[in-house]
Order: sequence, then structure tokens, then C-alpha cells
Amino acid sequence: MDRRTLNIGLLALGVSIALPRFAWASTVDHAAALRPRVEGDPNAKLTMIEYSSLTCPHCATFHEGALPQIRETYIRTGKLKLEMRDFPLDQYALRAAAMARCAPENRYFPLIDMLFKQQASWSRDPDPIGAIKRIGRLAGIGAEQADACMTDQKLLDGILEIRLGGQKDHDVSSTPTFVIGDRKVVGAQPFEAFRDAIEPQLG
Repeated sequence: MDRRTLNIGLLALGVSIALPRFAWASTVDHAAALRPRVEGDPNAKLTMIEYSSLTCPHCATFHEGALPQIRETYIRTGKLKLEMRDFPLDQYALRAAAMARCAPENRYFPLIDMLFKQQASWSRDPDPIGAIKRIGRLAGIGAEQADACMTDQKLLDGILEIRLGGQKDHDVSSTPTFVIGDRKVVGAQPFEAFRDAIEPQLG
């Protein structure tokens, strides 16, 4: 993806192209940070891709509502794996996603769950970036590392590539959107809607 396309994506998110540069050296491992984030048995028969934005209230509703039952019924039993793909809708969702991707992989999903659980608080905080960093500390991300991740242009561009890939590959236009095998579920639907999409594909 060329720089012009990514810049258009940044403008759509309301993010200034001239992102601030800081004195410290970035310690971001880009390859590790941009690896797919998958929960569950990697050999599970079925994959559920979730496109979500960390500032999306409907995404938070899904994580508080249907997801725990999906985990209990399908992910922890090895039938389904969940792949999170970022689809940030604004600059704070983009920065929070960047910080989360810098967490150790075994802490990524707990951190995502915490960001959604506390979304109403941090997203409305007078200093959302500071509030995001306070949550990051719970996952072992220090303030300097959080700042490095949230301002790392290559990481931010990589997340926007994931977002634009969702638009291109799966016609994603809103969050949350789920691609479950050959089926799509849009919105924070109840568990039964996911069950109806999953069960016929398990065989």
C-alpha cells in the first residue's frame, strides 16, 4: 500500500499526517506487533475474524455480551479460533490498538477486554491518551513504551493497512463485523446469531 492511500486513511480517522515525533527511540518490534492476534486452538476447524474499533460502543457490547459464551462454547473447546483485526474509527481507537499490539501476546486479549470494559471511562476522559496508558500499565506496558507504540508511524500505518484490508476483502463498513468461515455477522448480535452461523460449518 502506498503512502498516499495510507495518508487518506489517516485523514479519514481525523489523525494529523504530521504526527508528533518524540525524542526517545522506538523499541517497537514491528513484525511481532503486526502479527495476527488469535485466541484459541490455531488448528481449530473454523475461524471467526472480528473487525472492531476500541472506541465503538457496539464492539464493547459484544465483548461484554456474546463473546464470553462464544469462548465457553466454541473457543475453549477447540472448535473455533478468534482473530482480532483492527478497524479503528478514530485517532484514539488507532492509538489504543497500537498500544495493545505492543503487549506480550499472552496479554493481548485480556488487555483488549479491559479496554472494552473501561471504554466509557477512558474514551471520555479529558486526557484519553493518558487514560489508555494507565490501562496499559496493567498489562506491563510502561509509559515510555506506550508512547513509542502510539506514535510509531510504521505501526500506525500497519494497523491502517489491516483496516483497509477489511474494507477491500470483506466489504467491512461498520463495527463490529464478523467473518465466520463463509458467513458474515454484522453488529453486536446475541449469542444465538453467532451460534446459527457457526454450527452449520462445524460439520
